[in-house]
Amino acid sequence: MIAAVVLAAGASSRMGQQKLLLPYGGSTVIAHIVDQLLDSAVDHVSVVCGNRGVEVAGALTGRDVRIVWNHAWHEGMLSSVRRGLETAPAEIEHFLIALGDQPSISAALVDRLIQYYLGAAHGIAVPVHGGRRGHPLIFNARYAVEVRSNFDDEGLRGLLRRHSREVVEMTTEDAGVLDDMDYPEDYRRAVAALERRSAPGC
Repeated sequence: MIAAVVLAAGASSRMGQQKLLLPYGGSTVIAHIVDQLLDSAVDHVSVVCGNRGVEVAGALTGRDVRIVWNHAWHEGMLSSVRRGLETAPAEIEHFLIALGDQPSISAALVDRLIQYYLGAAHGIAVPVHGGRRGHPLIFNARYAVEVRSNFDDEGLRGLLRRHSREVVEMTTEDAGVLDDMDYPEDYRRAVAALERRSAPGC
């Protein structure tokens, strides 16, 4: 079984407002991302909430997701990854880590990454665009204990470095694997890209 862990606990300080609640694709940024994951081949979706978490969770009402609370969200992204891992069902075999501010990620991309990862028979897979690694990434649950107790200064990059021989890269033409939203101009760019994809003839 594959669990998607959506990191949705940050402060959005550079955006100036809670970016996950911004309008996107007829809903909100976080709801759009979760809907893509629910439409994909993952078996379970957890959303790790922290800052303004009640509102973020409220935006997901009616969706088949587990809400996980990270009261230490101010300690950074790795703290949310750890909460997602430690609260996952025991039968989970693989974890897909998704950013809560990466709305250009599609169910089709997630499915391609999963298929590539399972076919490669390696422990970790990351998408690559233009020579740069992006998100989401997926790894075997055997690394969960290690992530929960290591890499305080590096985050998941530390996992990739330590187990570099287990990492496979999936090259993709989808530049969305590199995109997240930190600033208002990032959000405007993401909305414009969505409008182009949704235009007739696209």
